[in-house]
Amino acid sequence: MIGFEREWSHKVAGLRTHALVASGAALLSLISIYLFEKFPSVNGVTGFDYHLIANIVVGIGFIGGGAIMRQGAKVTGTTTASTLWLVAAIGMAAGIGFTFGAVASALIGYAVLTALWQLEKKFIRKMPNHDDDIEESEAEHDVHQVK
Repeated sequence: MIGFEREWSHKVAGLRTHALVASGAALLSLISIYLFEKFPSVNGVTGFDYHLIANIVVGIGFIGGGAIMRQGAKVTGTTTASTLWLVAAIGMAAGIGFTFGAVASALIGYAVLTALWQLEKKFIRKMPNHDDDIEESEAEHDVHQVK
């Protein structure tokens, strides 16, 4: 609902961006629970040191920031930045052996990028006051490149 509202309000981070960030955050939360259950103590120390994992999240935020570009009033790259963040979470899940979380989130991310893009194309782009001169989305551009 929040992503739809942001899209309706013509904000840079819209429906797909919010869905991807929510998916990544959910996966990171599940990773924390999974790690605590899998490693209640390491070398006799209770609790797992999550600082390395936290720094991966921060580092990917900087990389994602580099994917966001501004040209005048137009901003692009927010969906790419959020997909980078999601795949970082997927990589962390796979790296710790949380295969179900990694695979499920990859499928959810793919569905967000494809199915929600179709909804955007069909409904949101036709909303009143939506810019008609918006260039094709990153997903549409990527699909054309693959074909």
